[in-house]
Amino acid sequence: MSHSGTYRRILNRMGYYDYQQGLIYRHLKQESGWDSHLKRCRDYVMRAVRIHKPEKITVLGSGWLLELPVAELAETVNEIVLVDIVHPPDVIQQAGKISKIRIVESDVTGGLIAEVYRKVHSRPFFSRLASLTDVLIPDYKPDYDPGMVISLNLLTQLEVLPVRYLQRKAGIEENELNEFRRSVQQKHLNFLAAHKSVLVTDYEEVITSKSGEVKTVKTALAGFPAGFDTEKWTWNFDLKGSDFYNSRSIMKVLAMTF
Repeated sequence: MSHSGTYRRILNRMGYYDYQQGLIYRHLKQESGWDSHLKRCRDYVMRAVRIHKPEKITVLGSGWLLELPVAELAETVNEIVLVDIVHPPDVIQQAGKISKIRIVESDVTGGLIAEVYRKVHSRPFFSRLASLTDVLIPDYKPDYDPGMVISLNLLTQLEVLPVRYLQRKAGIEENELNEFRRSVQQKHLNFLAAHKSVLVTDYEEVITSKSGEVKTVKTALAGFPAGFDTEKWTWNFDLKGSDFYNSRSIMKVLAMTF
């Protein structure tokens, strides 16, 4: 089911279309820098699927399918559901060629995007939202059995654009924004823990400035449920120094199965 025109305008105002394009541009700019990370994601997903043999898988935040071994999965499972708030046209075209794939447009935070927009947009210009007390962080409740759930490089991205929008349009203190981020991540982890799930996520970013100063930033703020078949690796996220300050970035990545 496609979003309404009104909802698409909300997504545009919150920067979702630019963000989506930015991800693929960053990937292309890094040339082969992401190859090792993407291969480890694909290998981990295939190993989990071969071990647990689900008939159906649901991929949350499927994006550009960079980390997903689509062809191999189509040979292994009966149904693949790709869920994202906006699917790139190229992905829709590619997925349409595989009969086992179903495309779903849905906010995997359960409606947080519209909730944040309404609470911020409804206030007068001179009365900016100053607290997140009244912002509800919903549960994600798909109206179908998702089978095995796969979350790839999504956990720490769920709150990015809502937080950026709040930073631009509201007057929320940093500590409250961090608690908001933690709560959004925790909701996602709770959903994964309620199903047979695969999680691949960054949990720390190591940033090296142009001057050589190294800073480590925690990106996963919620507590991980107990899992098994755990792996860790590093992701050369931005070795080209493509951001404004020409800093280089490496992500520490965790993969586990619930």
